[in-house]
Amino acid sequence: MRVVIAGGHGKIARLVHRELAARGDTPVGLIRNPDHAAALTAAGAQPVVADLEHLGVADLAGHLTGADAVIFAAGAGPGSGAARKDTVDRAAAALLADAAQTAGVRRYLQVSSIGVDRDPPAGTDPVFVAYLRAKKAAEDDLTRRDLDWTVLRPGRLTDDDPTGRITLDRQVPRGAVTRADVAAVLVALLDTPATAGLTLELVGGVTPIADAVRQITPS
Repeated sequence: MRVVIAGGHGKIARLVHRELAARGDTPVGLIRNPDHAAALTAAGAQPVVADLEHLGVADLAGHLTGADAVIFAAGAGPGSGAARKDTVDRAAAALLADAAQTAGVRRYLQVSSIGVDRDPPAGTDPVFVAYLRAKKAAEDDLTRRDLDWTVLRPGRLTDDDPTGRITLDRQVPRGAVTRADVAAVLVALLDTPATAGLTLELVGGVTPIADAVRQITPS
């Protein structure tokens, strides 16, 4: 399986690269900074320099040729302002979807965030509000498309060791989840076509990942 991951240098993406490469798949990481190429190579991925804030649909579609799936795991990151939350977390996700449709790649996994469908409490940092709104707008754009999409909304992310046990459903209580477990869930979703068309929330739990994903069926 050839899988192209936007936000290829991110923590979750690099974990996905390693999982896919370890089982013989071909991960391809889209990166903005060429200095990050060595880190992707070390993770078993093919680095491709592609700045999603300055690339056209046709050029991006060229990088997706021959892919079996794409994963949007990009984000503007800490320290960025509201404007970049929109250009990366929303617009770049839509650009990747446009390119996937142009290239004929149907499977699209989008990493979003738990809580994007709820009004943030009064006093929430305006940049974080912009982040949530950008993620929700990206979801809304994707779910209207004729693609085999799955939206994954993780809870609060940690860098703890993987547990291999999660809670995964259309709605779950707020909680934390390790980035390593998120990466493992993304790989499991790639292997489970029946999850297409679903928006799923994810936190840590007690159910083994393979079982939790297997139990998810379309409503």
